[in-house]
Amino acid sequence: MKKALLLLLLIPAISNAQFKDILAKAAEKIAAATKTNSNLDIAAGLKEALNKGVTEQVSKLTKTDGFYKNEAVKILMPEELAKVDKTLRRMGMSKLADQGILALNRAAEDAVKEATPIFVTAIKDITITDAKSILLGSENAATLYLQSATTTPLYAKFSPVVQQSIGKVGADVIWTKIIKQYNTIPLVTKVNPDLTDYVTNKALDGVFKMITVEEKNIRTNINARTSDVLKRVFALQDKK
Repeated sequence: MKKALLLLLLIPAISNAQFKDILAKAAEKIAAATKTNSNLDIAAGLKEALNKGVTEQVSKLTKTDGFYKNEAVKILMPEELAKVDKTLRRMGMSKLADQGILALNRAAEDAVKEATPIFVTAIKDITITDAKSILLGSENAATLYLQSATTTPLYAKFSPVVQQSIGKVGADVIWTKIIKQYNTIPLVTKVNPDLTDYVTNKALDGVFKMITVEEKNIRTNINARTSDVLKRVFALQDKK
């Protein structure tokens, strides 16, 4: 702005109308640049918040008992197999049922460890256009946006990892034993669940649930805004 005024002083034969026009155009350029920088800041802040969610929360899921001892995301038997669990326990096979549940959670813990980079890549795709509405949205607006934009491709990439993890942790062997044992019981309807699909969906649910935890923390707890960009961006949310 100072340079623009200095340039004007060096031009003696300029009219008031021209002077006002030049000032107006300069002001428009400054406003446009400020708006662009602000939008870039908002997008950067949201991406940092989601990356923080992955780093602070999703990483916890990859540790031993990350799913199994976290009641918010622990994977239980599929609803349609509740009768399997109940029947096994009634017949004195509680240990086998418990092993089956543990195996599902171990598979999820192992799979999330391998798939975390997928979430990091997806976060980078948040656009500037969407950034402001996400910022001023609900306490989990960023997570919901990420979930709606990435669930389908994430499932496609995540499912093979889960399938591999099920074999890696021995969940396939345990569940083959469970299903075989259950299907030998007289008068029961035989079952053959798709464990890969079930664990994949539950693992994705757990990941997004934990990202939501961190997003909500950043939105409501000033002390959780650990960088300058997080402080600037979420201060705008506080004023809405």
